[in-house]
Amino acid sequence: MSSKPISVLITGANRGLGLEMVKQMVDTQSPLTPLSVLFACCRDPDGPRAEELRALAKKHPDIIKVICMDTADRSSIRQSAEQVGSLLGEKGLNLVINNAAILINSTLVDSTPEDMAKTFNTNVIGPMSVIQEFLPYLRAAAKNSEVPGMSCRKAAVVNMSSIIGSIENIQAIQKYLTAVPYRISKAALNMLNACAAFEFQKEEILFTVLHPGWVRTAMGTAYAPIDREESIQGVLQVINSMSEKHHGVLTDYKGQTINW
Repeated sequence: MSSKPISVLITGANRGLGLEMVKQMVDTQSPLTPLSVLFACCRDPDGPRAEELRALAKKHPDIIKVICMDTADRSSIRQSAEQVGSLLGEKGLNLVINNAAILINSTLVDSTPEDMAKTFNTNVIGPMSVIQEFLPYLRAAAKNSEVPGMSCRKAAVVNMSSIIGSIENIQAIQKYLTAVPYRISKAALNMLNACAAFEFQKEEILFTVLHPGWVRTAMGTAYAPIDREESIQGVLQVINSMSEKHHGVLTDYKGQTINW
């Protein structure tokens, strides 16, 4: 029996890993097919940085819906949720991928309060606001599903995090990338996910955090060991296989659990 088509929403979908997710999800070889709709969210859908995303949406008009969302602006998130809700109807939203993030690479001495506030607003408060605003649609999807347990084909939030937010692994990683505001924000995102996992467990909404690896992107730099294609191939395979055992857990793109 073929899988039921799912609805997906991705933030920061116009470049880097977010754009690669969109590309691979509309590929028939993706483990997350079939899709009923893919909401590709970005801050400026009409701007030059979204040109490639617009081309994909034009190629797949029945699947990709480009949505304006600034994850640093709560009112923008709320407006996008209303727009998405009007397109979903009563079916609900199966999968939210909180991917949008910023990185300020500074030491503790050099980091400013403004750096920290800006990073937290996008990397922590943004995902929290997305969860809150889209929760009614996730609940609808969980309620309408006939499948027991948890999965990303039922109702789930995948928060894209990083191993550099792991407190236990700081000694091994700090020498490669300082980025104090970013590191602290990802540790906070991991805790946000843990709180959500505890709070919504009875509703069978899966909450998990995923490390995509050190990837060659504008954020990951040219020194990273893997490319976007390899990272997202692994990410989508892991997402497709997620169940209760991934609830509240930090996993990497190879499916391995990472210590906090």
